[in-house]
Amino acid sequence: MNRSASIKDVANHASVAVGTVSNVLNYPDRVSQRTKDRVLKAIDELGFVRNDAARQLRAGHSRTIGLIVLDVGNPFFTAVVRAAEDAAALHGSAVLLGDSGHDAGREANYIDLFQEQRVQGLLISPVGDVTERLDLLRERGVPTVLVDRLADEAKFSSVAVDDDAGGYLAARHLLDTGRRRLAFVGGSTSIRQVADRLQGAQRAVKEEPDATLEVLAAEGMTVLAGRSVGNTLVERGREELPDGIFCANDLLALGVMQSLTMTHTFRIPEDVALIGYDDIDFAVSAVVPLSSIRQPTEALGRTAIELLAEEVESQNPTHRAVVFTPELVVRQSTRTPPAG
Repeated sequence: MNRSASIKDVANHASVAVGTVSNVLNYPDRVSQRTKDRVLKAIDELGFVRNDAARQLRAGHSRTIGLIVLDVGNPFFTAVVRAAEDAAALHGSAVLLGDSGHDAGREANYIDLFQEQRVQGLLISPVGDVTERLDLLRERGVPTVLVDRLADEAKFSSVAVDDDAGGYLAARHLLDTGRRRLAFVGGSTSIRQVADRLQGAQRAVKEEPDATLEVLAAEGMTVLAGRSVGNTLVERGREELPDGIFCANDLLALGVMQSLTMTHTFRIPEDVALIGYDDIDFAVSAVVPLSSIRQPTEALGRTAIELLAEEVESQNPTHRAVVFTPELVVRQSTRTPPAG
């Protein structure tokens, strides 16, 4: 057969009405077992494949979920995506992934695309404030859950980690090891997660009258951006080097570590203690095992799908904001230096 078999072909082959084939596919309990067997045999013999796209158009939605993340190259988001995909599969759905790359325009294009695909709903880790855009999506029947970003429960459900608390944990740990000249390395504070982590660090530093916190801006949240910041620190020399560095994610921390250690001039943690955020797999295998703030990536992805399922299944859903508490993971990069 040169063309794909149609539902009409199946009906003719099984000597039944087109409506009977439709019932076998969508409402099998309405059809006798004998008729069902005949239709299924015809489907098998003809190689019929249900036109799910057409069915989606008639139903007004699909079995797919749109997921937009800030940077799929970051192992943190990769882990969240994997957990979301596993949870979606249990609900009979599949995830369509979009990587905004911290670009608001690219993010908007993905939102348009997913709406055109008639997704069941949207999960998004937004670049900035997208409230107005998401309000419009909801009016058009596309429920949305914010991921890794706390939302106003009156408007949206969300799942996030308390990044203020995580920033506090990181800076407090450096202070507890005796460090007093701290530096924070992060991308743009327009990224809510970066701003919250910095705010938590500042809160911890205020508890120690003799402690300071320098903010070092990075051109992105990547290993290369971290190396660039590290290179500027190396150029300062030992006397002007901070004795404790908190990076807004592990990729930045690994880049800073590379710059400081490649010169064989500075030692971690003897000269400078270093802590990251996310606790990605690379943290434990770094040249100096990296201390980090662990986020529950599996719980984030799974809970996002569960919240979206609640939104999809309810006519008047009650929005929920789920906030997880981060965890300090101490490794060699911040161990207490020997006395004297």
